[in-house]
Amino acid sequence: MDTYLTIKQQAEGIYKEKGSKFLAYAILVESAQEVKEQLQLLHKQYHDARHICYAYVIGTDGTEYRVNDDGEPSGTAGKPIHGVLLSTKLTNVLIAVVRYFGGTKLGTSGLILAYKEAATDAVNNALIIEKNIACYYAVSFPYELINDVMRAIKDTESDIIEQTFENESIIYFKVRKLNAGTIENRMQYIENIKLKLLKTK
Repeated sequence: MDTYLTIKQQAEGIYKEKGSKFLAYAILVESAQEVKEQLQLLHKQYHDARHICYAYVIGTDGTEYRVNDDGEPSGTAGKPIHGVLLSTKLTNVLIAVVRYFGGTKLGTSGLILAYKEAATDAVNNALIIEKNIACYYAVSFPYELINDVMRAIKDTESDIIEQTFENESIIYFKVRKLNAGTIENRMQYIENIKLKLLKTK
């Protein structure tokens, strides 16, 4: 697979139970730093809320994740929110749920349901999109080889991001992961070039 599912833009959801109100936000993020910044904004906006619980998944393989109960009983908030992300196979998404306590305790099962339903509502209101995983490369070469390099990039439907032609010619480009093997094979038959994989995202 060289695609992944994420959301196009921020979406909101809500769940109410016995006076408690759960406001959910599904937010597009690409790093733990972005998660931190978004949570700071929510804490500033909802400074009077009892809890702001969350879960996020980052990366095309979904291996970077975190859950946080923010003072709720362990496993009653972050985990069910994370479960929504897993069941919908979303990544690069933070779901944060702001809780206003209504005076009546919901119990463990009630909390799990509330956080799950709020997160689900936010996801249901989001526009889910499929994106291609891309491999990002840098290729350096003598300028006289530019025609060969450019032909290989064009033939594999790669996108040039940046290029410099000073002391050494360098082209930064990205290609769909599906075509990464093809571009690497093409480049290895061009002498005196250096191809470096920078990242996959």
